[in-house]
Amino acid sequence: MTQELANACKTLHLAYVMDAYESMPFDNRTDYLLSVLRAELKGRETTRIRRLMRRAKFPQVKTLEDYDFEPVVFPERCSQDMLKNLAFLKRKENVIMLGKVGTGKTHLGTALGAEACRRGHEVRFFRVHELVAILQEKYRFGGLARFRQELQRCELLILDEMGFVPFHQDGAELLFQVVSECYEQRSVIVTSNLEFGQWNTIFGDARLTAALVDRLVHHAHVLAFTGESYRLRHALSGVSSKSSVHREEVIACNPER
Repeated sequence: MTQELANACKTLHLAYVMDAYESMPFDNRTDYLLSVLRAELKGRETTRIRRLMRRAKFPQVKTLEDYDFEPVVFPERCSQDMLKNLAFLKRKENVIMLGKVGTGKTHLGTALGAEACRRGHEVRFFRVHELVAILQEKYRFGGLARFRQELQRCELLILDEMGFVPFHQDGAELLFQVVSECYEQRSVIVTSNLEFGQWNTIFGDARLTAALVDRLVHHAHVLAFTGESYRLRHALSGVSSKSSVHREEVIACNPER
């Protein structure tokens, strides 16, 4: 009987019923069947989220739960709640995060992407220089059209670290094409340590830079990240703590001092 049930579940593509049916309380047939089907739906949803997270290719998984928004300066019509609720994604708007290195831009961008995956959205995460390298490779070996079609299936494209590495002309043009295809079709999150006026140093072409910024900023929320690097503060705090401990040890060993 158990084997027959397993075969039936396999035929019906019910992957999680066999793991749940024995542990469900049996008060009446309807409640029992509903509980088993709920377990199947929950299992499918969990698997789907894992698949979306894997396809997004986040370097690390971050959450919004422990994120400190204090360094973030919000523009009008944008707030913490709007970001957390992914209202910008529903409206196909962009989010541009500008600020010094280490102020939490990548953390927030990744956390928003992970939240989008948990809500069933297709997300792709790229360091910008890595995306440009992929685009150039695909272009050389004839796989560019297929790769761009894959990007077009996502609902949120995250471009991290815009400005760390300058591009050659062909790489800049390929990236511009990707951004243009996103315009009013899907949301883009961009993080950068450079102000818009400095983006010309990345692309090396004033007209191309102006056109790309124009497409990104239209229907966008520009967030400014203030303060010093979190990693630097953390490192300096550790050094300070060690120095304090060292001074206390010296005093303890030399009480006359």
